[in-house]
Amino acid sequence: MNTNKHTELANHAWSVADLLRGDYKQSDYGKVILPFTVLRRLECVLEPTREKVAETVDKYRDRDIDIDRFLRKASGHRFYNTTQLRLKSITADSSHVARNLTEYIGGFSPNAYEVLERYDFAQQIKKLDGANLLYQVTSTFADLDLRPEVVDNHQMGYIFEELIRRFAEQSNETAGEHFTPREVIELMVNLLIAPDDDALSKPGVVRKVLDPACGTGGMLSSAYEHITRMNPGATVDVYGQELNPESWAICRSDLMIKDQDPDNIKFGNSFSDDGHRNATFDYLLANPPFGVEWKKVKEDVEDDLERLGENSRFWPALPRINDGSLLFLQHMLSKMKPAEQGGGRVAIVFNGSPLFTGAAGSGESQIRQHILENDWLEGIVALPDQLFYNTGISTYFWILTNRKSPDYRGKVVLLDAREQWQKMRKSLGDKRKYIDKDQIADITRLYAEALHAAKDESHPQHAKVKVFNNEDFGYRRITVERPLKLKFEISEDTLAALGEAKPVQKLDAPEEFVAALRPLLGTTWWAKDEAVTAMREAVKNTGLSWPTGAPFAKALRDAVGVRDPEGEVQTVKGKPEPDAELRDFENVPLDEDVEEYLKREVLPHVPDAWIDHTKTKIGYEIPVTRHFYAYEPPRPLSEIDAELKALEAEIQNLLGEVTE
Repeated sequence: MNTNKHTELANHAWSVADLLRGDYKQSDYGKVILPFTVLRRLECVLEPTREKVAETVDKYRDRDIDIDRFLRKASGHRFYNTTQLRLKSITADSSHVARNLTEYIGGFSPNAYEVLERYDFAQQIKKLDGANLLYQVTSTFADLDLRPEVVDNHQMGYIFEELIRRFAEQSNETAGEHFTPREVIELMVNLLIAPDDDALSKPGVVRKVLDPACGTGGMLSSAYEHITRMNPGATVDVYGQELNPESWAICRSDLMIKDQDPDNIKFGNSFSDDGHRNATFDYLLANPPFGVEWKKVKEDVEDDLERLGENSRFWPALPRINDGSLLFLQHMLSKMKPAEQGGGRVAIVFNGSPLFTGAAGSGESQIRQHILENDWLEGIVALPDQLFYNTGISTYFWILTNRKSPDYRGKVVLLDAREQWQKMRKSLGDKRKYIDKDQIADITRLYAEALHAAKDESHPQHAKVKVFNNEDFGYRRITVERPLKLKFEISEDTLAALGEAKPVQKLDAPEEFVAALRPLLGTTWWAKDEAVTAMREAVKNTGLSWPTGAPFAKALRDAVGVRDPEGEVQTVKGKPEPDAELRDFENVPLDEDVEEYLKREVLPHVPDAWIDHTKTKIGYEIPVTRHFYAYEPPRPLSEIDAELKALEAEIQNLLGEVTE
């Protein structure tokens, strides 16, 4: 089938939109068109064996056994319908379309019925019937020729994907929740699978692909097409899981329409209800939601980590509760096929947060450290902004694998593709840019030859590729301390602070104690011992006793001690006491000695500083954009001044024309 033909059939199905206008919002057209398209395709596929299924129903009618497997065998498919109804016969009885259509849907096998149920088809039938549209809509689809001999599974996939695309565009306020732009998927699949092209072209290839946040299944379809286009004889089994019932129904419908196994698409939350427990895959890809909290599954995730430890999907740590992006990556990495069984590859879309959010010791930093120390991260590709329907922010592909080629071991590729885009003629939500075919090919080619491009300064895209060692992204977060330096003085403020101190308030005569120090107002000491001696004598001269104990001594110092760069260094057990207000933190690359760093970067400015090694933490971050930053000097002031004068002259001329 040529492109015009499948566009024609998609147009036929979408023509129902003209009937729905007024009774349905544009964003809801797909809720009618998609399930009716699925229903009509299933009907056309099952038609040749409907009589055989009916005979099987009659044969086992009075037997108390589960005849599902017999009915599947009779239909020749993974689904069937046990009624004698068709859309044509339903429309022939125009007075009972709703009743007969409901009965027809109820006659499908449980797996097909469940899909239609997730579309909330019963509610749509009721709504269409109430608007007197059900007969017309059903008649339109009854005339849609989707027989397999006219439209094969591959072509039907294109038609259904075209309808999904139109639905996504009509509901662009939520499109990003279930629809990733086709060109983004194509590029992602290229980067994920292209390195294996030679291996995939061999006879008898079998590959399993998983998307744990599969939405409507676009990524799975693209991966399937990429492999089978390269090797039509390849066996590609696609698996997915989706939380949104409507998106799940669309994805499952897509597989049913293409005669693939719809049971591979599981419904539910991948974190709390893993639909593919203990399974591993050759390829994994996903575009999970950005910045979505995982509070609802917090107990399940924490229990998984606590109970299973290093065998948990979420080892070694968890990200902050308000962004579950990295949980998806951890989940996917746990499902890579083991390296000894051929290994797996992962591609995932992230915003910038997983690259650097979280300081040393945080959950995010520990996750990055775990990935890099296991040498799983192959590369990160920075994409243009405004590529997605529901966000204009910058996004990144992460490509990971547990079977790096020898040249890539211990290395990470950073590729800057932010300038590879074309402007859309019409915006769709936040999507204002797209990547064209030539640019997809260019990015794919550059990623494949990244090591060469990074080494060869004469390469035309040398500046767009950087290659780093895994350790280059690690750092030690050191705590730089400086001594607490105090002078001691009696002033109205310090006396007030002393009077409010709890150890002083517990004295028998706190007010008299403070009053005994008033004769010392305006006095300053540069040594603590001198200050304490003078204050003790002043108090004793009034007949009061001098308090003892560590709490009082600390309260006295904190009240009358005032920070001063020239003050006395305070000590604890003979060592300088650090000043919390002067405490600073520095990130030192892993391959650099921290003491050497201190001598070079800190001591020339503050000679009395030291490192508290007990507080040192290891951290990892991947500052992609920083590595591609190119300094652009500001324009000369003379040039700006000349431009301002030219604008002033232009404004004067315009004003002159107005006043004439």
